[in-house]
Amino acid sequence: MKLGTEINTTQFTKNFKNALFRITPSNFEQYALQAFYFQATYNSVYRAYLAALSIDKNQVKKLSEIPFLPIDFFKTHQVLSHHAPVETIFESSGITGMQNSKHYLLDGNFYQNVARTIFEANYGKLADYQFFALLPSYIERANSSLVYMVKSFIESSKKANEQGENFSGFYLKHTQEMIDCLRKLQEKKQKAILIGVTFALLDFAEHYSMDLSHVVIMETGGMKGRRKEMIREEVHQILKEAFNVKQIHSEYGMTELLSQAYAIKDGIFRCPPFMKVLLRDVNDPFEVGGHVKNGGINVIDLANIDSCAFIETKDLGTLIDHEHFKVLGRYDNADVRGCNLMIV
Repeated sequence: MKLGTEINTTQFTKNFKNALFRITPSNFEQYALQAFYFQATYNSVYRAYLAALSIDKNQVKKLSEIPFLPIDFFKTHQVLSHHAPVETIFESSGITGMQNSKHYLLDGNFYQNVARTIFEANYGKLADYQFFALLPSYIERANSSLVYMVKSFIESSKKANEQGENFSGFYLKHTQEMIDCLRKLQEKKQKAILIGVTFALLDFAEHYSMDLSHVVIMETGGMKGRRKEMIREEVHQILKEAFNVKQIHSEYGMTELLSQAYAIKDGIFRCPPFMKVLLRDVNDPFEVGGHVKNGGINVIDLANIDSCAFIETKDLGTLIDHEHFKVLGRYDNADVRGCNLMIV
């Protein structure tokens, strides 16, 4: 995209989405700058934010110069980079009286393709797994991006295994049925993933300690508003002992991002090629990258081409290398939020 050139926004986003899965570390900056110029021009919220900072988009020439939009704008504005029919609205979970974030999804098939591509890059073919979700069902929480993603995984798993038994489903209110199904898969040594909000997994561990050594146990967040706060290592140790597994896996995602990062071991998250985490100084949000190894998490998610690809989150983290990071917690004044608040 050339600076100052008027373009067909629909065609641009279509081409960008088609190119997304060809992004590599060597061309990431090229595509990130394309996304920046596009969104700085056509995203009214991001454009106004840049103007408030007195930033001329034409002077931004490299990755480190791109400003990040504070995530709270998703609570107060419709963050979109072009006009198209909205398929669904993802909405964050929160306590009563809290203003929730909204992410306007223009292309559900694209989101599912992104989620599937990231999953399979970490775990192999999605069709090889059966999925057990300790989450509300899609009927109960259709506006949750996590539920939307897991629903698509469950449907793909069932479709790929139409000839055999497939127990994939939402089991938050059907624990005993889930246990029976997991035991059947244990006997057959079939792959399974048990994914759930952290407090639901802990509740399950306390009441139904059992051998799930054949199952991938995946948690999706902290305990804000539901149980006392615990560090991730403590949570994982409890779950490992209860289910006889060597590792507890984690998923890092949020309403405002279309991409996910997965931690397969030791809470170290791996970004997909089209997502990058940079850290900002906790005392200066405009000091990004460079010497900052522990600080606020900024995310470049190029799958967010329809909304905003440059997000300043309220999470704190540490950078391991160019594609791996750990989450340390959240800013003290950050709103209570997270997948665990889906369940009330």
